[in-house]
Amino acid sequence: MIYGTTHPLWRAAAGPVWKEYTHHRFVEGVQNGTLPDACFLHYLRQDYVYLMHYAKAWALGVTKADTLEEMRACSATVEGLVNAEMILHVDVCASHGIDQQALFATEERSATMAYTRYVLATGHAGDFLDLMAALAPCVWGYGEIGARLLAQSHAPQYLAWIETYGGAQYQDICHEVGAMIDAAILRRLGPDPQSSPRWPGLCRIFRQASQLEVDFWAMGLQP
Repeated sequence: MIYGTTHPLWRAAAGPVWKEYTHHRFVEGVQNGTLPDACFLHYLRQDYVYLMHYAKAWALGVTKADTLEEMRACSATVEGLVNAEMILHVDVCASHGIDQQALFATEERSATMAYTRYVLATGHAGDFLDLMAALAPCVWGYGEIGARLLAQSHAPQYLAWIETYGGAQYQDICHEVGAMIDAAILRRLGPDPQSSPRWPGLCRIFRQASQLEVDFWAMGLQP
C-alpha cells in the first residue's frame, strides 16, 4: 500500500527497521493464528494505554498546525482514535472478561512509556513536521499490516483486529493522513523536500519511531 508521496520516502529512509516492524514475529503470529491469546490481550491492554497518549499527541497537532485544514485533520484523527479505535480494544478485552475499568487501570510497561513519551516530547520540542514524522509510523504501519493480513490471514480469533486496520475506513484514514503530510511538507519545504536541510532530521524521527514500534511488538510477546 502507498499512502501518498512522503510515505514511501520515509519508509525507505527507515531501512530494515520498517520490515522488522511490519513483519514482526508478533504480527506474523496474528496472521497465522499462532500468537497466544495471553500475548494478544497483553498487547491490547498496553495499546489502549498507548492510544490515550497517541490521541493527546494528535491533539497537540492542532496547536502546531499552520492551516485550518491541518487543524481539521488532527482533530478528526483524535475523534477516530477516541471514539472508534479504542472501542475495539474495549470490546475485545470485554469479551475476555477484562472490563473497561480494569483496562483503564492497566500499568504502563517501559516500552509503552518510551514510545509515547518520545512522540510527545518530539512534538512539544519541534514543529508540525517533526510531530507528523513521529506520528506517521503508527498510522501507516498499521495500515500496511492490516491490508496484508486481511488479504492473507486465516486466523479467525483475530479477525476483528485485522478487519479494523485492513478495512476501508482505516485505509481511508491512512490516505488522508498521507495527503495531509504531503501538503504540509510542500507548504514548508517546497517541491523538492529531500534537498531541504530539514529532511534528514525528519527521516531520523520517522526511523526512531518505527524502531519503537518494533520494541512495542517485542513487549507484546512478554505478558
